[in-house]
Amino acid sequence: MLTKGDDYPLHQTPEPMAYSGSDRNFYDRYFFNGYSADGSLFFAAAMGIYPHLDVIDASFCVLVDGVQHNVRASRRLGSERLDLHAGPIRVEIVEPLKSLRIVVADSDAPIAADVIFTARHDAIEEPRFIRRNGPRMFMDYTRMTQNGGWSGTITVDGTEHTVSPDSHIGTRDRSWGIRPVGAGDSQPPPSGNLPQFYWLWTPLNFPDHATFFHSNDDGVGVPWNRRAVIAPTGGGEAEEFDDVVYDIRYRSGTRRVERLQAFLCNDRDIEIIVEPQGLVFHMSGLGYMHPQWGHGMDHGDEEAAYDTIVTADAEWANPLHIHIQAFTPAVLRIDGKEHRGHGVLEQLLMGPHGASGLTGLLDPAR
Repeated sequence: MLTKGDDYPLHQTPEPMAYSGSDRNFYDRYFFNGYSADGSLFFAAAMGIYPHLDVIDASFCVLVDGVQHNVRASRRLGSERLDLHAGPIRVEIVEPLKSLRIVVADSDAPIAADVIFTARHDAIEEPRFIRRNGPRMFMDYTRMTQNGGWSGTITVDGTEHTVSPDSHIGTRDRSWGIRPVGAGDSQPPPSGNLPQFYWLWTPLNFPDHATFFHSNDDGVGVPWNRRAVIAPTGGGEAEEFDDVVYDIRYRSGTRRVERLQAFLCNDRDIEIIVEPQGLVFHMSGLGYMHPQWGHGMDHGDEEAAYDTIVTADAEWANPLHIHIQAFTPAVLRIDGKEHRGHGVLEQLLMGPHGASGLTGLLDPAR
């Protein structure tokens, strides 16, 4: 089965590019977010390719004036992994590892966009994520992360918003490998599906730095994947930190983080502090944990949809709203010098986390 990808020198096996190993859960995914410095405009996009399910899907979301607008699309892939479009949403690689374009056009939804992401620093390779559910592979993937600035226009309900790198920055990532996609497992392991997942991810932008901190912890609070990175903007080598510890405080009666302080442990005094201020983006707009528009679901030859979330009405414990990105101001302290910026704190906190006092599946913090 030959496709356009076979004319590029990218093969990793003796087989054509249409084949991605043998695991039906293989995926290849783009993610983007962007925001104004005051949080008045927040947008995000994603596109997923699922070669063995023969599906490609995409989403584009805009959060403005307390309403999150979600455009969703899906189509049959036809094994052509280089055709990066689904419904009205298109992703273009302008310059690999430097610049990408997102276009939303000819949509029945009141959303249109033509925006370009330009990197502020070299891409960061996060450590490989490997997690098993009993004897079965649950996750095995790599992610590349990069902060940058945005330029172009986004139109919502007839109002055009101009975005520029001076006032609108954000993050993009690429991940590929294995994680649950498409229809649920018809025969999960006898122990059942994983009831615990604790995930924090904080890409932050500062005038002269981009920083990243993430942690996947088990139910006790021991990390199974954790790292922090400080990348200088405008060139230069990033500094990586594996021996990271953090303090966390939750908003009483919820599982929403009120304050996170990460200590980047080496022979220098470095810490990151974030305190989310209220603006919350719901990742279900991009398909995460969505019952109908989950990643890799088959909607036929081509399908598109539009819906909204009134953020003031979204209850934190609702499965559609437990996975969020909270817009946040941020402080970076390096050897006594303080830098101020902003970014997001992504949170998906299900099940126990003994180190911070969380119990049960969704029992709130006290």
